Amino acid sequence: MTRPAEGGASRGEGAEAIDPDVDLHVPAQRTEPQRRVLAVVAAGGAAGASARYAVGLLWPAAPGAFPWGTLWINAVGCALIGVLMVLISEGGRSAHPLVRPFLGVGVLGGFTTFSTYAVDFERLLDAGEAGTALAYAGLTVVAALGAVLAAARLTRLALGDRRERAAR
Repeated sequence: MTRPAEGGASRGEGAEAIDPDVDLHVPAQRTEPQRRVLAVVAAGGAAGASARYAVGLLWPAAPGAFPWGTLWINAVGCALIGVLMVLISEGGRSAHPLVRPFLGVGVLGGFTTFSTYAVDFERLLDAGEAGTALAYAGLTVVAALGAVLAAARLTRLALGDRRERAAR
């Protein structure tokens, strides 16, 4: 994601990268070793992928059947990403620099499983279930995008209500 430079530069000229966890104007943060970030992403990814695997074991899809478990994993994971991003990056709130890599990239990145989505789609096609495969492909995209947007909006509303009550 980039932010246009002051003065409204066009075509990305003068745009600077936005990363709420790093301020490149601080020399120490420009040279900060990435081992900690990689470690928390790996730990979070292991936790998220393990949770996804457990859901897959509890809710397996029969060959040629609609993979509801994967669809729900992706929708729930996307909703949680929407909540997380509002909580840690909007309204003047900030979080520890490792929260987003751990929870967002690691846990929720490992939990959502768009690679399995692609494999499920291919398996449905191979099983001769083209209609189911297309329905699954479309429904997953709509559910994932809808979940992240709805969860972010609901989180903003909840936080707004809390701020209004606190102001009174």
